[in-house]
Amino acid sequence: MMYQVPQVTDSVYYVGVNDRSKSLFENMWPLPYGVSYNSYLVVDEKVALIDTVDVCYSEIFFKKLDTVLKGRPIDYLIVDHMEPDHSGSIGLLRQRYPNMQIVGNKKTHGMLEGYHHITEGLLEVKEGDKLSLGKNELTFIFAPMVHWPEVMFTYMPTQQVLFSADAFGTFGTLDGHIFDKDMDLSFRWEEMYRYYACIVGKYGSFVQKVLTKFKEANLPVQYICSTHGPVWTPAHFSEAFDLYDRMSRYEAEEGAVILYGTMYGNTEVLADTIAQGIAAGGIRNVVCHNVAFSPASNILRDIFKYKAVIIGSPTYSNEIFSPIKNIMEMIRLREVKDRYLSVFGSFTWAGQAVKKIVPFAEEMGWEMVGEPLEQKMSTTDELYEKGWQLGNKIAERLKADRQ
Repeated sequence: MMYQVPQVTDSVYYVGVNDRSKSLFENMWPLPYGVSYNSYLVVDEKVALIDTVDVCYSEIFFKKLDTVLKGRPIDYLIVDHMEPDHSGSIGLLRQRYPNMQIVGNKKTHGMLEGYHHITEGLLEVKEGDKLSLGKNELTFIFAPMVHWPEVMFTYMPTQQVLFSADAFGTFGTLDGHIFDKDMDLSFRWEEMYRYYACIVGKYGSFVQKVLTKFKEANLPVQYICSTHGPVWTPAHFSEAFDLYDRMSRYEAEEGAVILYGTMYGNTEVLADTIAQGIAAGGIRNVVCHNVAFSPASNILRDIFKYKAVIIGSPTYSNEIFSPIKNIMEMIRLREVKDRYLSVFGSFTWAGQAVKKIVPFAEEMGWEMVGEPLEQKMSTTDELYEKGWQLGNKIAERLKADRQ
């Protein structure tokens, strides 16, 4: 058997690449399983390429194109998303195919000029426009702010394929298989949570708009081709859709995430005591994060996943411990809604952190559970008991939501 470029359908080839070298996505988010940059080639009477890949992988990418095309030119480049991990190879691609028309919306073309100084050979499309390739036709569905303003989806009705840009994407490389039905998805659901929380999380209302548009259009779909992660099929697409739907509505599971900072271990003792109180109250999902060690992406993942958020901080120079303050800013930026908040902390001579965290509940519109708990210096028997009781109160509030 000879080498074959993977195919989604008889007309659609997967020409994406894997990145197992980058340690931080966007120079912020760890990639323990790597990441894929997905690109798709539609071969018909005309040839259309859906997005490109990070410029670091352009040579591998071009080799795949050459293998499929065998000298045929690319007639159209469809730009669904201009972020450089998907548009980075456009400049080199235009040099290889100078007559290729680049298809996008008005915002796309502004970014093409800004990033690649390309102003000619452009075809502007509007919502619902169609582009014939021969037997197949492409139509365009605008999806602004999922998660950049120019984003659009491309739909191919004859093959029932939706190219969804970053929507329904996950971290993680594609190791051999490209279809969800052929691979172990156990870690990918966690990576989808983490990807969404870090990359898309702020734009829940926009995700809801495009999901509603998708449902109302009632498009028959057999393949969802995202720019990151697996090609989704009927085997698991409903799960991916439901997860995106829940996350974009900030709907959470029953559970608690405790994020704390600690300098000498005293705040950590209180964090563990509260966690034990929650667990003893009958809550199965309890996660503790020392913010100085846990990656911010894991903390954000769990905040998007669980209903109760418990924040603990020592006072540091009359302020909130800086790593806690940074995480609070990330939560604020993502406008996370509808959570329960509890607060604890410690100090030696002037307690400030707890009183400065408490207003976060009102700012975010979250419900405060229990009285804030603050210890002076080391933990006493009385404080152990109060921490345990606070954990019990959090558990009772969570259980009150059970149907």
